Amino acid sequence: MDEETVRKFDWRMIGAMLGICLVGFANLYSATFNETVSHGFTYYKVELIWFGIGCALSSVLLLIHYKILSRFAYPIYFSNLFLLVLVLIIGRSSMGGRRWISIGPFGFQPSEFMKISAALAMAKYFEAETNVPAAGYRLRDLWLPLAMLLVPAGLIAMEPDLGTTMVLVLMFVSIMLFIKVDRRTLIMLCVVFLVAAPFVYRYGLKDYQRQRLVTFINPMSDPKGAGYNSIQSMIAIGSGQLMGKGFRKGTQSQLNFLPEHHTDFIFSVFSEEHGFAGALVLLVLYGYLLITGLNIAYVSHDKFGTLLALELLMIYFWHIFVNIGMVCGILPIVGVPLPFLSYGGSSLITSIMGIAILTNISNKRFMF
Repeated sequence: MDEETVRKFDWRMIGAMLGICLVGFANLYSATFNETVSHGFTYYKVELIWFGIGCALSSVLLLIHYKILSRFAYPIYFSNLFLLVLVLIIGRSSMGGRRWISIGPFGFQPSEFMKISAALAMAKYFEAETNVPAAGYRLRDLWLPLAMLLVPAGLIAMEPDLGTTMVLVLMFVSIMLFIKVDRRTLIMLCVVFLVAAPFVYRYGLKDYQRQRLVTFINPMSDPKGAGYNSIQSMIAIGSGQLMGKGFRKGTQSQLNFLPEHHTDFIFSVFSEEHGFAGALVLLVLYGYLLITGLNIAYVSHDKFGTLLALELLMIYFWHIFVNIGMVCGILPIVGVPLPFLSYGGSSLITSIMGIAILTNISNKRFMF
């Protein structure tokens, strides 16, 4: 890498990611320092291994031109779709879901990688100027991207993984705000969503998922059952007050009152130990990452780069918004990890890959 390339290299996203990752590793150590995954490996050590793998894979994404991803967008998408089908056949079951494919002692979640695969496929479709009618996209123009969303979303929902399914749907809804869509089509899609919502609630959700929605409205209706997680999370966050209880001194997590304190409720652990001040610093880091991503989408010189950057940005945004919202009690409890903080190899690797793609888009703007 010559001096000119180094000077033009956009380190902003990588810098923000590394800052959040440092916070995440320290927080994961605090939450699980006396817990092991398997063969004596602690959670934070395994997470460091996944971080190294993610960086190694992402270095390839930094070296190639992101337009190559446009060329292979559909093959990547259909390969990932095949893996989702494979999960339902030979996937490993854990915690009531069949979401992992095992390779020796390791396992990965194809549903996590589908977020990037779907973003690539939809950016590839929408980049074609010939697809845009004069009045904007109509419903009949959107059937292909809708299918590209609904097929993997349906397979992921069957695992079941409501959180990832919801992120995919929200990503598609978000990109509709950035492309030219006919007004009547937008109204029609809203009507279809409103009509379908009661049927999805009644027939598409499992009993425990419906109970989560009920306890979201009133957690005390089942304080020792479906409402327990939400109540303990809010207690942890509230007990942190302004400056927190201190590193490794959070009683809710250290005494195991807080469930899933290394994954879905990792923000509760951080807030209890570092208080409102620490949580604000973390939110500023996330905010900087999102604003930088928006700037990258804005300065991109081609439609594919802009759309891909926006879709990746929406994945990060909805993960952050939904996870923090649910642990604070303002959204229902769903399994959505917090990027770079929650424990999970597939989630961490895909999050790092997304940062690499965004950095690639920013770097290559000098080539046009």
